[in-house]
Amino acid sequence: MAVAAVLAGTAGGPAAAQLSVDEQHRIRWHAEKEILQYFVPPGPPPVTVATEDPAIPDRYLSLDEAIQLALRHSEVVRVLTGASAAASGSTVYDTAIATTAIDQQVGRFDPVFFANSTYRHTETPIAVPTPAMPLRAMISDAQADTNGAALGLTKTNRLGGTGEFVFFHDWTRNRLDGVPAFNPSQRPTMEVSYTQPLLAGGGFAVNEAPILIARLDLDRSYFQYKRSIQQLVQGVIKGYWALVSSRTNLWAREQQVDQLRQVYELELKREQVGRSALPEVSQRRVALANFRANLITAQADVLQREAALRNLMGLPPEDSVRLVPSTPPTRDGVQFDWRELFDTAQGRRPDLIELNLILQADLQSLMQTKNFAKPTLDATAVHRWNGLRGKIFDDSSISSEPSNHTGWTLGVTFSVPLGLRAARAQVRSTELLIARDRANIHQGLHATKHTIATNVRNLDVAFQQYRAFQETREAARENLTAQFAGERFGRINFLNALQAVTDWGNAVSSEADTLTGYNTELANLEFDTGTILETHKVFFVEERYATIGPCGKLHAPDRYPRDLRSLRSTMRYSDTGEAAEKSFDLEDFDVMQERLLNSPLMNDDVDTGPPEEIPAPLFDQGAPPVNQDTPTARPYDSHLFRNLVPERLSRLFR
Repeated sequence: MAVAAVLAGTAGGPAAAQLSVDEQHRIRWHAEKEILQYFVPPGPPPVTVATEDPAIPDRYLSLDEAIQLALRHSEVVRVLTGASAAASGSTVYDTAIATTAIDQQVGRFDPVFFANSTYRHTETPIAVPTPAMPLRAMISDAQADTNGAALGLTKTNRLGGTGEFVFFHDWTRNRLDGVPAFNPSQRPTMEVSYTQPLLAGGGFAVNEAPILIARLDLDRSYFQYKRSIQQLVQGVIKGYWALVSSRTNLWAREQQVDQLRQVYELELKREQVGRSALPEVSQRRVALANFRANLITAQADVLQREAALRNLMGLPPEDSVRLVPSTPPTRDGVQFDWRELFDTAQGRRPDLIELNLILQADLQSLMQTKNFAKPTLDATAVHRWNGLRGKIFDDSSISSEPSNHTGWTLGVTFSVPLGLRAARAQVRSTELLIARDRANIHQGLHATKHTIATNVRNLDVAFQQYRAFQETREAARENLTAQFAGERFGRINFLNALQAVTDWGNAVSSEADTLTGYNTELANLEFDTGTILETHKVFFVEERYATIGPCGKLHAPDRYPRDLRSLRSTMRYSDTGEAAEKSFDLEDFDVMQERLLNSPLMNDDVDTGPPEEIPAPLFDQGAPPVNQDTPTARPYDSHLFRNLVPERLSRLFR
């Protein structure tokens, strides 16, 4: 008590007086660098829209190669999330990890070997009569040295019964003061017993249910991994076509800026010679600035789409090359049989298969809970062989063999909680889980039907829109060429030319969007029917590794599943070796003008008539011209714009 008082000390005593040095009196944490174990080099900085003249070579990438790279770097599976990519939470190791649960459940039926040995020395004080004075007593002690050893083997079988074989050996040396004892004595005993549950816990089905549930969990893990790989392939395809579309849109915006720049520069020259006014120049300048802003947005979209594709494929943000898709989108219309699509989706979609696996696992759990809701009734049978050997007073040994003294036990043990409230509540809970599982399956089928129907509608919409935008683009091209040429000669309103530039750029972008959207929707249909891996020839390969097995470290390591890799065996898509957007017949505006110049309207035999004067524009009625030194009207002089307006166009728009 005095030592405890000293250790306890007084209030506010030194910290060294604490009873335990492990008490935490401060908040302590590890430094960041002490925790981090892996570092990667940052690599080159990413290219942005503000990067001036990035000298980056093009690296042509086919869609097959993009899928191959994504599968090769899918140790952690990534999925497309809008304009970026993120980890799905699924890895190549998940299915292999799930296989270990089966061995853990099977291990319940492995035989168990046990052995123990315990040595004890006891001295028990006892009161005995005094030999010389019978009415008085003295305190003596009874000393004993004992050693108990046991060696046995026990095993649980698939019926739930437990068999056990045990060998006991008890060794005892007794000494009582003044009284000789049977010393030492040895009691060898062998015992064989078996206990079989007759109600709760008995039967093949209930005891093998945990193994079956573990196998169902393995199947679930496999189909979850398969669905994540399907999402990866789908994401690569979507990201690939999104990059093609954004690059086409960027080309259209670049052309629009070039077109508006020509118009703006032309109007500046007109303004310099007094053929235009400041409002006309300002109007064109504003339009050019707006299209330049749209161009920056298109450039940023291309960079973001490329970054998302790089992320999916497991590539760094920058590796000194620019990824250029080289697989053109397909323009073939595809027709599908509705019944075949839906039947395929029901049998191939991993999420529907997973819902059915959950139902099967819960049915096994229901069988278990019903069994555990029964009373406990165990039958026990024991057979024992008892032996004895030791030395008597004259130091001679006597012994009895175990077979001379046998015993046996037969019995039953019955117990039941009155009402079985907890077990029956568990049964109800499992029954409700099964009802929920069936409802989820019906909802999954219902949602799948609507998803497939949406895919079919989207496919037809995208393909028909693509055809419509083809016609729109052709009309917009002709209108743009005519309006642009007329704008050069001041024959049309600038707003008409501006609308023509906008319509043409939107038509080019819409044509690319709808065609790449059609190709994306084909991949979506393959994903929603659960066939995207089969159509792209993606299969899984189990990789194994050696580790310690049941025989221990003294034997050769056993081989076990380590991971499940996804590979491709054949190619599916074409590779043109050039930018995929070129398949949209992209031609610069100068080429479109040249085509117009070669049209019948530009034939030298066409009589265009004498040139007429072009009046200078006014701000409003009665307003003076912008340049007071320039007359309000002068004949059109084509030599002033020799470098800007082709001679044939000047004849056409006289």
